[in-house]
Amino acid sequence: MAVPLVAFSASAADWPQFRGPRGTGVAEGGELPARFGENTHLLWKSAVPSGHSSPVVAGDRIFLTAYEDQRLLVLALERSSGEVVWIQEVSRPRREPFQRTHGPASPSPVTDGENVYVFFGDFGALSFDSNGNERWKRPMGPFVNQNGHGSSPILADGKLLIVCDQQVGSYLIALDKDTGETVWKTDRPETTRGYGTAGVFRPEGGTAQVVVPGAYRVAAYDLKTGQQLWWVNGFAWQLKCVPIFEGDTIYINGWEIGGDPGQQKQTPSFADVIAEFDRDGDKLLSRNEAPEERLRQDHPWGEADLGGDGKLDERDWYFYAARRAPVNNLVAIRPGAERGDITNSGVLWRYNKSLPNTPSPLLYRGKIYLVKDGGIFSSVNPDSGTADRVARLGDAIDKYWASPVAGDGKIFTISESCMISVVEPGANWKVLETSALDGTCFATPAIVDGKIYIRSLTSMYAFGLK
Repeated sequence: MAVPLVAFSASAADWPQFRGPRGTGVAEGGELPARFGENTHLLWKSAVPSGHSSPVVAGDRIFLTAYEDQRLLVLALERSSGEVVWIQEVSRPRREPFQRTHGPASPSPVTDGENVYVFFGDFGALSFDSNGNERWKRPMGPFVNQNGHGSSPILADGKLLIVCDQQVGSYLIALDKDTGETVWKTDRPETTRGYGTAGVFRPEGGTAQVVVPGAYRVAAYDLKTGQQLWWVNGFAWQLKCVPIFEGDTIYINGWEIGGDPGQQKQTPSFADVIAEFDRDGDKLLSRNEAPEERLRQDHPWGEADLGGDGKLDERDWYFYAARRAPVNNLVAIRPGAERGDITNSGVLWRYNKSLPNTPSPLLYRGKIYLVKDGGIFSSVNPDSGTADRVARLGDAIDKYWASPVAGDGKIFTISESCMISVVEPGANWKVLETSALDGTCFATPAIVDGKIYIRSLTSMYAFGLK
């Protein structure tokens, strides 16, 4: 269904991409409520199809991606009322696998204020105008990703940037935002599947850079050409965050099971394993030649066999060993003018305690804030990488997928069971209020002009002080 609407335009008050302006998660301007509920500061509530993507806002429109009855959907809602203005269905030629905490509509849209851009792992990229008319479409894939695609597209200097990390054949691509044609494409063979969203780093007097959180490595690419500029190793597998920038410094978080200090496992080299276990002499490992019983089981073998050909080659083994020894840390990077491997020279500090799995860090009023499963909330000094306070969010002890956002001197976190904690920022932060909504929440809220927009799996909410 497509219903004509009034053209909208971008403004500084918009929330144009996942986690808002530049992916910061911060929007100042307008007083925000501290308490929420089905009858508390609720402006409107609208039923929407299911989806894990986060809302983006431009002018008087909210954009979402969703799925319903196996259909892929793009929606525009009227921001003042929550009314669905148009819905467009997207072709779905295939079905990526995904788990309960993920889905076929996980990447969030991005808008330039005049058009909206979306990406689905089961199709590729598309753009629609303000009336829901298709401007262009770009089939992409198929992608080899055991959990489906999760990276959200972003816009920069006329380019739509999409991270297409997968088990085999990872790449970063820049499409012309007006035509969908390729501007450049850069292969990323040194990484495997991940769910991080890129950010654009604009150092003073330097080259604009696309910073990509990837498996085991964070890398930066020239925004104009796609050429790789620098990288930092020593990260976990399957990074899911958005980089945050402050001046000449970049902050990136990565966490994976087994990556806390002392949990890493040593793995023999591929050459040693082949020499001992390669019974048929093909210089590859079949499942029955695997050196450990656990590796022969379906799930571990499926994760190790990146190419899905029933054999482990040297690349497969390299990433298998890396998954057994991930490094969980929040890292401060100052690349300067250096190029190449800056793992040692470009890292200011690494912090490795109480790190979140999926939620990105929030840099707000001079502190970095983290929220992880169990409702563990941390404030970290961005200059030293030391924690000021680590404690639980009162009653909101739950799993967390949404990233924290901030505005009006308040930090907002939302848990899987839709418990909302409002935190007063500072080294000794404190919880101001805890509220609850009905449903299940995975999406990161959007803040625009004194309103906060929250998506559950079945509803969109708008809250504000009337």
